[in-house]
Amino acid sequence: MCKPSFKYDNTPMAEAIAECIHNDLHRQILRDALINGWSYERIAEKADRTPRQISRIMDKNAPLLDEWLRQKMS
Repeated sequence: MCKPSFKYDNTPMAEAIAECIHNDLHRQILRDALINGWSYERIAEKADRTPRQISRIMDKNAPLLDEWLRQKMS
Protein backbone atom coordinates (compact mmCIF):
# COMPACT_ATOMS: atom_id res chain seq x y z
CA MET A 1 0.00 0.00 0.00
CA CYS A 2 1.41 3.37 -0.98
CA LYS A 3 1.32 5.74 1.97
CA PRO A 4 3.16 8.92 2.84
CA SER A 5 6.69 8.24 3.99
CA PHE A 6 6.18 9.37 7.59
CA LYS A 7 3.75 8.86 10.46
CA TYR A 8 0.64 11.03 10.25
CA ASP A 9 -2.57 11.71 12.17
CA ASN A 10 -5.98 11.43 10.54
CA THR A 11 -6.95 15.09 10.92
CA PRO A 12 -4.00 16.53 8.95
CA MET A 13 -4.37 13.72 6.39
CA ALA A 14 -8.06 14.52 5.90
CA GLU A 15 -7.14 18.18 5.43
CA ALA A 16 -4.40 17.25 2.93
CA ILE A 17 -6.81 15.09 0.93
CA ALA A 18 -9.41 17.88 0.87
CA GLU A 19 -6.83 20.48 -0.22
CA CYS A 20 -4.74 18.51 -2.72
CA ILE A 21 -7.08 16.09 -4.44
CA HIS A 22 -9.56 17.60 -6.89
CA ASN A 23 -11.32 14.44 -8.06
CA ASP A 24 -14.23 13.28 -5.87
CA LEU A 25 -13.65 9.59 -6.52
CA HIS A 26 -9.93 9.87 -5.81
CA ARG A 27 -10.64 11.78 -2.57
CA GLN A 28 -12.97 9.03 -1.37
CA ILE A 29 -10.47 6.31 -2.33
CA LEU A 30 -7.68 8.07 -0.46
CA ARG A 31 -9.87 8.60 2.62
CA ASP A 32 -10.88 4.94 2.62
CA ALA A 33 -7.27 3.78 2.31
CA LEU A 34 -5.37 6.27 4.44
CA ILE A 35 -7.91 7.21 7.11
CA ASN A 36 -10.27 4.24 7.29
CA GLY A 37 -7.54 1.64 6.66
CA TRP A 38 -9.48 -0.27 4.01
CA SER A 39 -7.74 -2.76 1.71
CA TYR A 40 -7.45 -2.07 -2.00
CA GLU A 41 -9.80 -4.99 -2.63
CA ARG A 42 -12.51 -3.53 -0.41
CA ILE A 43 -12.10 -0.05 -1.92
CA ALA A 44 -12.17 -1.49 -5.44
CA GLU A 45 -15.42 -3.28 -4.74
CA LYS A 46 -17.01 -0.11 -3.34
CA ALA A 47 -15.74 2.08 -6.20
CA ASP A 48 -16.50 -0.47 -8.95
CA ARG A 49 -12.84 -0.53 -9.95
CA THR A 50 -10.07 -3.13 -9.84
CA PRO A 51 -7.48 -3.28 -7.06
CA ARG A 52 -4.88 -2.41 -9.72
CA GLN A 53 -6.75 0.81 -10.56
CA ILE A 54 -6.92 1.69 -6.87
CA SER A 55 -3.16 1.11 -6.62
CA ARG A 56 -2.54 3.47 -9.53
CA ILE A 57 -4.71 6.16 -7.94
CA MET A 58 -2.80 5.76 -4.68
CA ASP A 59 0.59 5.83 -6.42
CA LYS A 60 -0.35 8.98 -8.32
CA ASN A 61 -1.73 10.92 -5.35
CA ALA A 62 0.25 9.82 -2.28
CA PRO A 63 3.32 11.92 -3.24
CA LEU A 64 1.09 15.04 -3.42
CA LEU A 65 -0.18 14.34 0.08
CA ASP A 66 3.33 13.63 1.32
CA GLU A 67 4.56 16.97 0.01
CA TRP A 68 1.59 18.90 1.43
CA LEU A 69 1.97 17.31 4.87
CA ARG A 70 5.73 17.94 4.95
CA GLN A 71 5.20 21.62 4.18
CA LYS A 72 2.39 21.94 6.70
CA MET A 73 4.25 20.18 9.51
CA SER A 74 7.58 21.97 9.09
